[in-house]
Amino acid sequence: MTDKYIIQGQRQLHGNVVISGAKNSVLKLMSATLLTEAACKLHNVPNLTDVSVMGNVLQALGRTVSFGDGTLEVQAGTISTCEAPYQLVSKMRASFNVLGSLLGRYGEARVPLPGGCTIGKRGIDQHIKGLELLGAEIKISHGTVTAKGSKLKGANIALDMPSMGATENIILAAVLAEGTTVLSNAAQEPEIQDLIAFLNTMGANIEGGGTSQVVIHGVKKADLHGAEFTVMPDRIEAATFMSAVTGTGGRIIIEKMQANHLVTVMGKLEQIGTQFERLDATTYSVGRLPKNRLKASSYLTTYYPGFPTDLQAPLMPLLAVAEGVSMVTENIYENRFKHVGELNRMGANIQVQNEIAVVTGVAQLSGAEVKAHDLRAGAAMVIASLMAEGHSSVYNLSHLDRGYDAFHLKLQQLGANINRLPLTSIEHQELQEVL
Repeated sequence: MTDKYIIQGQRQLHGNVVISGAKNSVLKLMSATLLTEAACKLHNVPNLTDVSVMGNVLQALGRTVSFGDGTLEVQAGTISTCEAPYQLVSKMRASFNVLGSLLGRYGEARVPLPGGCTIGKRGIDQHIKGLELLGAEIKISHGTVTAKGSKLKGANIALDMPSMGATENIILAAVLAEGTTVLSNAAQEPEIQDLIAFLNTMGANIEGGGTSQVVIHGVKKADLHGAEFTVMPDRIEAATFMSAVTGTGGRIIIEKMQANHLVTVMGKLEQIGTQFERLDATTYSVGRLPKNRLKASSYLTTYYPGFPTDLQAPLMPLLAVAEGVSMVTENIYENRFKHVGELNRMGANIQVQNEIAVVTGVAQLSGAEVKAHDLRAGAAMVIASLMAEGHSSVYNLSHLDRGYDAFHLKLQQLGANINRLPLTSIEHQELQEVL
């Protein structure tokens, strides 16, 4: 909470932006390195606080981690403990995935219940269900999950819902289980496909990535080895820049993105008023004619390949100034409308009724002092500030640092008037009192 963004709005964006590696992939790949005692190397790794936290988790477990110039290396070696530290796991939900890796490789794990953004209930019942069907004994006591299972065996597992985290944890635990595991109603996100590709590069035998049924043929510990792998581009970051240029006007070139991961989102943006031109397989020109008012549209968040909950907030500033009335339905997390109050402070007209936000478009937003209540809400506030008339201050940048690599620097390169400045002592004290 030591910094803030100062943003002068209503400047069009122009230029090129290169998309970083996917946060929601690399964290799980780092967990997967625990399945082997050989060295692993990951490329295209973004410089995020979440990556740093996960690196600290691996080091606390006994591995040696180094990171620089987009490459992260986990050195060869055994772990020294199967207990992940609370002070680290409580900061980030993705670190909970060390549970599956530790259980699968070493037959035991003690992992505190996960933390991260406070966007609603994110239960672990599907994780537990899958691991127990593999033969693990699970106990939850005093905020810690203890798992034991020295001889995991393949099983038929059908998730009640396509939970991304549960899918990943079950896959990680099943890699070294005896026999074959068939995981039905599995999550289909591209990041899971990335995890499966990495595991197969390590020597695993997994089929069905990107479908609702993943088949994991168990291998022996000796079959797993070190691997070198390049992390996929971050689809959420790409869509965040699409939203920013749509809101401000102008045209930018987005490089190193995979449009096939964003079909639903790009279709929705086109309805709102975004223009896309494909330049090559991973490069798109994205923009909007400045005199064209955006059009109202509605979307509901759901599991991939539907509209992602992580983009519910970053697109809402567009609806706030669109012609007509839009409805946004949040089906994944019940507490993910914290940005609505901040947008209304900027002049938006948004009413929340249970899981639905009704957005009545206004002519324009006005600059204000606003807070990032979570990672994606923070992105929404930056986009709204870029669109608004006058100056805005965005606080709580620690949330944004978790998921966007050099966010304000990339925006500066596109012509945005955004600067990162330290808080004054009075501002810091006031924020501490509010939070």
